[in-house]
Amino acid sequence: MHRGSLERALCGAFLFALMLLTSGCESPTERGAPSKPAVRTPPQPGYNLAGYSAAFKQGYADACATPRRRDPERVKTDADYSMGWNDGQSVCRGR
Repeated sequence: MHRGSLERALCGAFLFALMLLTSGCESPTERGAPSKPAVRTPPQPGYNLAGYSAAFKQGYADACATPRRRDPERVKTDADYSMGWNDGQSVCRGR
């Protein structure tokens, strides 16, 4: 083996060993350092609600929320909210 080839082989072996040694390092969050709580966004409905009124979408979202929410006054006075809530409950009841 030539001297240049031997140096390249040793350099490659050194770099490989260095990668192996540093790949096992853990980050501070894995060690138990406090991290930011995960922001949970509500799941998107499995159906396309485009074209429906905002009141319908709100009723649907309230019925599919966990735990379910319901605005009793709005159910009585807002037909779109009421229809959205009823449709949402029908679809999301099995979840």
